[in-house]
Amino acid sequence: MVIIKTREEIEKMQQAGKILSDCHKEIAKIIKPGISTLEIDQFVEAFLKKRNAIPEQKGYQGYPYAICASVNDEICHGFPRKELLKDGDIVTVDMVVNLDGWLADSAWSYAVGNISDEAKELLDVTKKALYIGIEKAVVGNRIGDISHAIQTYVESEGFSVVRDFVGHGIGKDMHEDPQVPHFGRPGRGLRLMEGMVLTIEPMVNIGTYGCKIDDNQWTARTLDGKLSAQYEHTLAITKDGPIIITEQ
Repeated sequence: MVIIKTREEIEKMQQAGKILSDCHKEIAKIIKPGISTLEIDQFVEAFLKKRNAIPEQKGYQGYPYAICASVNDEICHGFPRKELLKDGDIVTVDMVVNLDGWLADSAWSYAVGNISDEAKELLDVTKKALYIGIEKAVVGNRIGDISHAIQTYVESEGFSVVRDFVGHGIGKDMHEDPQVPHFGRPGRGLRLMEGMVLTIEPMVNIGTYGCKIDDNQWTARTLDGKLSAQYEHTLAITKDGPIIITEQ
């Protein structure tokens, strides 16, 4: 069941989104060769605590960290760890912020030092794919319009879209209806309505879109060991177009 949010509820989610956006901007300042993703996790936990916010995914189905930190060939749900990031790495930091019971969800992919031209192109295409999807998030369109726009663009650039993980509704719960795939046919799926709040979060691979799950039963990585990136925003559907809650 899709839960429609009121303007007041969306404003509460925007407050959570502002904290999340500010946190990502601070991560961008500290991420460099020689820092560990575990240090970033600890930074995020302290940042949120100072703002009376909660890292919602910590403890979710037993997940033990405040963030997911997915490095290089890891697609999503990477565990923060002590190993130091190296020049040329890319890392996606994904987090969900809970402020007074309302949630916001956003992932950014970061370059660590000097990265390859191929990695730069991957990050650029993935981020642009997110905004191409957001452009389709308007009243009267269907979920498939978002999905198709993302897939068409990504594949036109020679990359592939992960199919095992999708965007979703969000509000007081991290995962609500509807699901938002990043591949599919236009004109299909649920029609978008004012008051819906969704995440769009394309995960894009240099090689095949297939994935495998690590022994920790969380971390997904590419089948061929090639790089993967992700960008994600939470957005509200309004009569005046989408409002990006996690970009402030």
